[in-house]
Amino acid sequence: MKQEISHINGKMSNEALRVLATAYRDLSEDEAVGEEGDETNLEHNLIFCGLQGMIDPARQEVPAAIAKCKKAGVKVVMITGDHPNTARAIARDIGLLDNDGMVVLGQELDEMSDEQLADIVSKVSVYARTAPQHKLRIIKALKEKGYIVAMTGDGVNDAPAVKSADIGIAMGIMGTDVTKEAASVILSDDNFATIVLAIEEGRSIYANIRKAIRYLLATNIGEVILMVLSIMVGLPLPLLPIQLLWLNLLGDGFPAVALVNDPPAKDIMQNKPRSATDSVFAGRLGWKVLTRGLIMGSVSLAMYAWKLLTTGNYVLASTLVLAQVAISQFIHIFDCRIEKQVGKVNLFSNWLLVGAVGLSMVLLVGAIQIPGLQPIFGTVSLSIFDWLLALGVAALTSVLDAGAEKIWDRVSSGEEDVIEPCLPAPMPAI
Repeated sequence: MKQEISHINGKMSNEALRVLATAYRDLSEDEAVGEEGDETNLEHNLIFCGLQGMIDPARQEVPAAIAKCKKAGVKVVMITGDHPNTARAIARDIGLLDNDGMVVLGQELDEMSDEQLADIVSKVSVYARTAPQHKLRIIKALKEKGYIVAMTGDGVNDAPAVKSADIGIAMGIMGTDVTKEAASVILSDDNFATIVLAIEEGRSIYANIRKAIRYLLATNIGEVILMVLSIMVGLPLPLLPIQLLWLNLLGDGFPAVALVNDPPAKDIMQNKPRSATDSVFAGRLGWKVLTRGLIMGSVSLAMYAWKLLTTGNYVLASTLVLAQVAISQFIHIFDCRIEKQVGKVNLFSNWLLVGAVGLSMVLLVGAIQIPGLQPIFGTVSLSIFDWLLALGVAALTSVLDAGAEKIWDRVSSGEEDVIEPCLPAPMPAI
């Protein structure tokens, strides 16, 4: 009978059920009025009634969220007090555990040293029959491995672990007040998939920050190089102060605002996590900024010098370089949306940016072609040939920058073949 009960208990646990056994026995009059503290002596000679299976199914969106985490390089760990068979079954249902996956029990954790736990913590995704102190050890081991740990919890016993994690997340609906006070984030809907959406949103915000830095720094460096080099070679200033202000308004105004609100790339959750120690200029972003700024400034100066020397008309040359620099900025803002660290993106998925660039282009044309505005901005009307020349030179800056990027890729790939075996692998940020 015991073997049959044990077999059924295992079968129900394997079906992701939490199993509760019920039993009873009649009490004598002396036992019924016994002293306090004698309750433990009552649990003898019980009559078995049966097993009751309860299930707490995962939300429908959890398997998809865990699959997205795996693609994003985010390690998801389940720590539960359930029976190991129940934990294994639930983990398999939600796609967290493979058929050959390992489930570690709290009793096994007690027998492990901190060093032994650190050796396996990267491989284990399910911990069963755990106690609150086990969660603290798991978090400590993950931190020692370089992970950024986010811990979720709702009960009072979860508060220490939530407090010790890098990011403590309390359940807003079922969570206790103690856990909420210990947490740094409160999840209002108690939904794991919301955490994954937050990771995706965080990656999108970080990517947009990199785009904005690349765009704003490169364009402003290009203008500085244009002005400084023109003085060094003895040419008149190519842009008047009012023209520089107009350029900054056109480029750093509506287009920049639209860029920082760029929608996330479709495959942004398929990129590997960045290291927590990486600078915002990681991935050669600094070199990209300097390279594009040098190209834009040098090419603009060459066109300005050529136009000034061939026509002798300073106002015409200044107007032409104003148009060319502005168009170069508009082209560069679309180049900034394409980056390996950002992911694959449709150039026209951000219609707000397209509209902002279109509006800035209209304002640029108006400042050059409208006679009433020409005295204010110190411009003259440009011919169709001049506009095409400005467009062609602006496009050339993008082509040269792409060529420089390929050269950097080849150089860096050649260096990695020699240097990479000597460097430790970067730890992912969870």
